[in-house]
Amino acid sequence: MTRSSTDSRHDAALAALRVAIGGIFAAHGAQKLFVYGIDGVTGAFGGMGIPMPGITGPLTGVVELLAGLALVVGLMTRLAGLGLAVIMLGAIGMVHIGAGFWAPNGVEFPLALMAGATTIALAGAGRFSLDAAIAARRN
Repeated sequence: MTRSSTDSRHDAALAALRVAIGGIFAAHGAQKLFVYGIDGVTGAFGGMGIPMPGITGPLTGVVELLAGLALVVGLMTRLAGLGLAVIMLGAIGMVHIGAGFWAPNGVEFPLALMAGATTIALAGAGRFSLDAAIAARRN
């Protein structure tokens, strides 16, 4: 296998991971903001014992939506991945850890999302991304 073939597969894998993880986060952020609404997400976060729910609930929705969309297109990918990984770490520690591993509300799904977001934060966007297009244009 040539280096370029390996690189292309690596870049395609990163793009697939970004789109999947980003799409999931964007959907959950949109749900928090547009389905539950600010009052609903604030109430839900308060009911789960999350501190400052009037701030953390809506802020989580905004970050999930915007960072998720950023991952989908590969823009500011490392920062978006890091932010989403931190959100999932908080969700696991504050909400899901007490429910065990499996669904409903166990750590398995947020842990998988955190692993995906962390992988993206560490590996970057890959060639099939706006980050790569911007970098190529600068050179």
